[in-house]
Amino acid sequence: MTVIKTLMRKAYMQGARYSGLSALFSPLLSGVGAILMFHHVRPWTGGVGLNQLLEVEPDFLDRLLDDLKRDMRFVSMDEAADRLLRGHDDERYLAVTLDDGYRDNVEHAAPVFRAHGVPYTIFVCPGYADRSADLWWELADMIAEANAEVAFDTPSGRKVLDCSTAALKHKAYAEFTRYAWTEIDEDAQRELVRSLCETYGIDRRAHSDASLLDWDELRALENDPLATVGAHTVNHFMLARLPRDRAAEEMVRSRDLLAEKLGKRPNHLAYPYGFPAAVGQREVDIARELGFQTAVTTRHGMLMPGHRDAMQALPRVSVNGNYQHVSYVETMLTGITVPPANRGRRFVTV
Repeated sequence: MTVIKTLMRKAYMQGARYSGLSALFSPLLSGVGAILMFHHVRPWTGGVGLNQLLEVEPDFLDRLLDDLKRDMRFVSMDEAADRLLRGHDDERYLAVTLDDGYRDNVEHAAPVFRAHGVPYTIFVCPGYADRSADLWWELADMIAEANAEVAFDTPSGRKVLDCSTAALKHKAYAEFTRYAWTEIDEDAQRELVRSLCETYGIDRRAHSDASLLDWDELRALENDPLATVGAHTVNHFMLARLPRDRAAEEMVRSRDLLAEKLGKRPNHLAYPYGFPAAVGQREVDIARELGFQTAVTTRHGMLMPGHRDAMQALPRVSVNGNYQHVSYVETMLTGITVPPANRGRRFVTV
């Protein structure tokens, strides 16, 4: 189903682009700019690609920035917030964000940003930086890729996922994430992944050390005037599934730990996952009460003047492995893809 949806979206974007509809409706739909969302930026090394959606290649990033800066200005999250609050609409602008705090953001993405003079914000989970939290979805990916089947106990019986072919690995991974997100709570989800790592011989700490920035590397970002570190909660829990006080603690502790370790209090927050089931009005209210200048979701949308009244519910445009072509991103930035993704709405909050 995901593959079919992706193909349909690509067909829609190509049709809108080459028919001229995207250009025709751009003045109505494109707003004042957008916040771009990245995760991994690294060369593709092959494999089944269960999480390929979350990565783009450095060469693509280079081509994309070269293209977009011809017509739009890249700004920091601080300036994007200021422009929204002050109502500046004299030029369209883009802010670049990267979620989770991956080492490849520094190794592969930062040199591209420096070459183009593009500011960027990395949203960091302190639990990832100190290795107390795991990238559970990547560990599940590794387990599925390495085994012909994955089995675990559930309250309703033993579940066995067939991973014997590439297609079945994708199906099994989708089933596992659905189970982890909907049938067990956040703590049980992490315990299950840790148990599976032990059963199937996956070294969780080695994976984190290879994949995630540590505190020393994050402190080194202070030497890059283009870089900003933002908060991404402590443990990357799905906030809407936590009690209110625990969700608030995840947000405020991430800010406090980043301030303590890096010497600067972050003003910007990215909600983990960010889709409707993960963040709603309750979480937006908490972020506002805690004093975050902005908070971003993963809902697909452009920045509109009206977002000055919804600074803790800002949408983004995902730049990901499914649409790793400059023309797709150009088309998305006309806003033509926003109403179909949001039940006809062009102004997107929560």
